[in-house]
Amino acid sequence: MASSFDTTLANLGIGRTGASTTTTVTSKSSTTMGQSDFLTLMTAQMKNQDPFDPVDNTQMVAQMAQFSSLAGITEMNSTLQTIAAKLGATSASDMMAWVGRTVLTEGSVAYPRTDGSLGGMIELGSDAAAVNVVIEGPNGEILKNVSLGAMKAGENAFEWDGTTDTGESAGSGPFTIRVAAQDASGDSVTATPLVWAPVTSVALGSDGSPVLTLPGIGQVSTSAVRKIG
Repeated sequence: MASSFDTTLANLGIGRTGASTTTTVTSKSSTTMGQSDFLTLMTAQMKNQDPFDPVDNTQMVAQMAQFSSLAGITEMNSTLQTIAAKLGATSASDMMAWVGRTVLTEGSVAYPRTDGSLGGMIELGSDAAAVNVVIEGPNGEILKNVSLGAMKAGENAFEWDGTTDTGESAGSGPFTIRVAAQDASGDSVTATPLVWAPVTSVALGSDGSPVLTLPGIGQVSTSAVRKIG
């Protein structure tokens, strides 16, 4: 049985093919019913109603409730889109905040601290019975062999005092970090050096996230940063 809403649509020249069909209003810019269309329809319904058989108050209140809900949902969607855009955007201040910071990331090139010492981490794929770090100079010369002994799987910190095997200062670098690890059976264990590096500049990547420039390492995404100093 047709409802008064269907009758109103028919009086305005708007047809519905079935109860489950979405009501549409033909316009130049949209084929779906929006807030303005809904309000226009209600106004037309009130102007064109039979004065001897006016629209039932209950139906009118229900339609007003529908309009109120539609307006609220539209406003909420607009607000959520604004919040999402704000959260996803990277501002210039966000990017500049990285410059001058020191970050821990995968890499084999490292620079010492002001006192000549150097720190980093070794990431092991599994437990290792013996871990050895070889530190090479700018020309590839071996400066120091550091035996770290047994280590557990995961990230393990290591320190180097900045002196060579002969006890001399290794200089200002840059240094290359090589890592070798074995398990109790003598098989190789996956070992990845993690080094601290200063952020010298920041650029905006194709995905909208900052890309950091690290001396000796190159450009890395912020997602590759393990820790921030």
